Amino acid sequence: MALSWMKCFLFLAVLILTWPLHANPSPTEIAEIRTAAEQGDAKAQNELGVMYEKGVGVEKNDQQAVAWYRKAAEQGLAPAQLNLGAMYVEGTGVPKDAQQAVAWFRKAAEQGFAPAQFNLGVMYEKGTGVQPDDQQAVIWYRKAAQQGVARAQNNLGVMYEKGTGVAKDDQQAVVWYRKAADQGDAEAQNNLGAMYAKGVGVTKDDQQAAEWARKAAEQEFASAQYNLGLMYETGTGVSKDAQQAVIWYRKAAQQGHAPAQSNLGVMYGKGAGVEQDDQQAAAWTRKAAQQGHAPAQSNLGEMYRKGTGVEQDDQQAMAWFRKAAEQGHAGAQNNLGAIYEKGAGVAKDEQQAVVWYRKAAEQGNIVAQNNLGVMYAKGAGVAKDYPQAYFWWLLSSAKGHMFAAKNRDLVAERLTPEQRAAAQAQARDWKPTR
Repeated sequence: MALSWMKCFLFLAVLILTWPLHANPSPTEIAEIRTAAEQGDAKAQNELGVMYEKGVGVEKNDQQAVAWYRKAAEQGLAPAQLNLGAMYVEGTGVPKDAQQAVAWFRKAAEQGFAPAQFNLGVMYEKGTGVQPDDQQAVIWYRKAAQQGVARAQNNLGVMYEKGTGVAKDDQQAVVWYRKAADQGDAEAQNNLGAMYAKGVGVTKDDQQAAEWARKAAEQEFASAQYNLGLMYETGTGVSKDAQQAVIWYRKAAQQGHAPAQSNLGVMYGKGAGVEQDDQQAAAWTRKAAQQGHAPAQSNLGEMYRKGTGVEQDDQQAMAWFRKAAEQGHAGAQNNLGAIYEKGAGVAKDEQQAVVWYRKAAEQGNIVAQNNLGVMYAKGAGVAKDYPQAYFWWLLSSAKGHMFAAKNRDLVAERLTPEQRAAAQAQARDWKPTR
């Protein structure tokens, strides 16, 4: 299993307070704010809008919140412009209107208001309310990042890492991730951990990767919890500890993180770090599979094929294998080929078997490569072709498949030296498709 470091982009559509406000303002304080707002004080108008939006000291009323934000925004108060833009993004108290959101974010951003600069960057990157423009996104992210907005620093790091809107520069990505991570931004901590894990833009250091993953994981960042679980399972950057792996997988899984749900299912199935339980294995695997996670779909198909933790059902097995196979999961593609070859839960169809074996084989799946070689040797679902069988068995046996090695040696006797040499050259030049 490979580490799966995930990037996230979120709006910083926060409520900016510009007037002293207690959690439970007294009637006198509320009256003072309202009086000032009614007299045209922009800060008080914004503050009253916050009170209405949050239901602080007054009955919650989104329409009133929008009305007071607008009064302050029209006077040029940047925090109110941000808040009004956020209401348009969310469609709260006003019909959703991304173009209006952009207009108000821009007014605040052009005043140098960092949170609005960040939001405007997001709008440009996502093409929400404005034509997508990665270069403009970078410009606005940078303005906010230079003012210390951690979320903008993280996103600017992502842009440098991906080479989106700016020349790819992994070292600059690390610089910006670190700035945000040092401020406690969980996503940036996770991203910085990824750079250490991969040795990209920084010297590879599994211990540093684990340390940053832990910082993010302790903030309940699900992807980091998953990554930390995987590090414990594999002993990467930390001492191998299956029980700790289960703990962190479970934390992420309970937040709906599909890869963590899938891995937690595997741990239950193996009885690694937790008491073996096929029903729990199936339950967590299903949660991930229903989210479209291909490895879990393949695993669930195998559970149905064998009747492990679920009632044996060839048709369900095929359905889940197909879902994973159509996403390019090589193991599921091989299994789907086997189902078609045997006619288990579906009409036997050797041509379809070859189709799916080939998809998996071309990705480097050694079992599928052996199976495809068998189909060529038998002429099942494809014209009999010993040189092609030899070619696929060469690939499979080179990666240690025992039966492929035996098959390779048997069919080699049927080939001319020229055929063997041609297949060997083809195998040397072969590269997997993904």
